[in-house]
Amino acid sequence: MKRHQLTSKMFRLATGIAAGSPLLILIVLSFVLFRDAMPAFRYQGISFFTGIIWNMGNMYANNPIVKNGVQAAPGAAFGILPFIVGTIGSSIIALIIGVPIALMTAFALVYKVPPSLAKIVSPVIELLAGIPSVIYGLWGMTVVAPWVEYGLGPWLSHLGHMVPFLAAPVGTGLGLLTSGLVLAVMIIPIITSTARDLLKQVPTLPVEGALALGMTSFESVLHVAWPWAKRGIIGAVILGWGRALGETMAVLMVSGDAANYLPANLYSPISSMAAAIASMLDSALTDFSGLSVHALALIAVTLLLITMLTNLLARLLVQFGGRRVGVEV
Repeated sequence: MKRHQLTSKMFRLATGIAAGSPLLILIVLSFVLFRDAMPAFRYQGISFFTGIIWNMGNMYANNPIVKNGVQAAPGAAFGILPFIVGTIGSSIIALIIGVPIALMTAFALVYKVPPSLAKIVSPVIELLAGIPSVIYGLWGMTVVAPWVEYGLGPWLSHLGHMVPFLAAPVGTGLGLLTSGLVLAVMIIPIITSTARDLLKQVPTLPVEGALALGMTSFESVLHVAWPWAKRGIIGAVILGWGRALGETMAVLMVSGDAANYLPANLYSPISSMAAAIASMLDSALTDFSGLSVHALALIAVTLLLITMLTNLLARLLVQFGGRRVGVEV
């Protein structure tokens, strides 16, 4: 009996630690990032988020300057608005392109494709989700960027008289549009696999009943399957958006790695926050004042906050949609 009680207590302790570890990791990670980011915020202030110029200053100066109690290299200025715009812009393009394709693929695999074919296609989609991002980046450089430069970009630029943001010049193909296209391909497998598994859990009788009553396949999915799996599918979309927001290597390879200006059109070179951290970390470590590393930590904090706000917004949308249809959330 005592052995049974001891085993039960150990199991409760182990499960409690496991359940609390994600929250603990988030708290520790947030504390460390905020601590390391504070010197950069004290130095730059709110202009860190609204400024355009990123300059680590004179790395060869003998005497650092002091501002608000923080040492910095002479001429140092840190503004990340171009990185914020590049991150959000490329991820939104990825959602616009990737979400419809992913959801239609999931609906087709569950309701249209024969089970024998679905057993072949589904593992292929899951395989795409496991491909390293550097491979997507190399594919984007060698295939997508030339296609944007010589094919898609010139075609879209003809619409520039109606939508100025689509106007030429197209440039080298490395930029905002290419980043969005590569990210779209990367998030499609994640959203598709999750949405497919959710749709498989929808009871078949209501869907078959809707078809028997004369609804089309689209109407049965829209009015029966979608309300049933809506909350989970929105979560899958947010999961894909989080992947797009935080993607580093692929975006670094296809974005053009630009800084210090905002994109002028859809084809302009950009840099995302994650890609900026990866590309500038090596040079930041040479900053004798250490402020450049603190500035990169503040970029990480900004990206973390954007991701958290995105998930919070998704939760609010789910709750609002649930109340509208009378679903208890």
